[in-house]
Amino acid sequence: MGFRRITGTRIAEKTIEGGGFPVRRPFPVPQFSYWDPFLLLDEMGPVVYEPGKAIGAPDHPHRGFETVTYLLSGEMEHKDSWGHAGKLKEGGIQWMTAGAGLVHSELPSADFQSRGGRMHGFQIWVNLPRDKKLISPKYQEVDSSELPVAEKDGVWAKVIAGELWGTNAVIQTQTPIVFFHLKLSPGSYAEVPVPKDYNILVYPFVGGGTVIDTDAEHDLVEGETVFYQGGEGSIGLRAPENFAQEILILGGQPLNEPVARYGPFVMSTPQEIQQAFEDYSAGKMGTI
Repeated sequence: MGFRRITGTRIAEKTIEGGGFPVRRPFPVPQFSYWDPFLLLDEMGPVVYEPGKAIGAPDHPHRGFETVTYLLSGEMEHKDSWGHAGKLKEGGIQWMTAGAGLVHSELPSADFQSRGGRMHGFQIWVNLPRDKKLISPKYQEVDSSELPVAEKDGVWAKVIAGELWGTNAVIQTQTPIVFFHLKLSPGSYAEVPVPKDYNILVYPFVGGGTVIDTDAEHDLVEGETVFYQGGEGSIGLRAPENFAQEILILGGQPLNEPVARYGPFVMSTPQEIQQAFEDYSAGKMGTI
């Protein structure tokens, strides 16, 4: 079948989010709003906090999409206006379907706040199709030990959504998605099959490495995102000979629907955004 042809690349921009934590962000930025069906990709940190100095994202609303938090190190606590509370530990995932709307917070746990340490992870926003934007909120919280892992030819892969090398994820998604975290040992090679016609992105967050196109190889720097528009072919990756590499691969079936977004709300029309603000102001999304 061969390899997917690269659509383009983009260096992640550095910015500040939430209560003031640093992120690397491939999108959304002024020149590039989203990669259907993905609305946002933030690498949170890595940053080392002294005891009592860790920060997160205090109370804020969402409607119309899913927020995904994948924590590589650190510990976060989640609370929301539907009465749900949970703790996200190192290597775990929280997949929150905001749907019709809620207010939530993501803050360092009390234990992490007292001792300090390294915080590193990802926040991803996945759009919901128009007919699911007002479904009831739901959660999937999975510890690292419960997330399946596949290994092949010196490549370790955590299968968070979708299927890879015969290993199926435990997360169930509203929009068809693949989500893999790969670790490539020095000099290793990976051919990653992805569903036909999914939009794909490859984000190298430890080391750069090489991606293989249909007719060429392209060297990447750390934080340089590679985009593949829908089509056929696998994703080809090669790690440098002298150091290991870590990569996030996201792919999804494009919704091909109108996107209206403002701050914490993502709907299909400006009128629906206005309604979201009115509902939030009226307290219809609740309080923590």
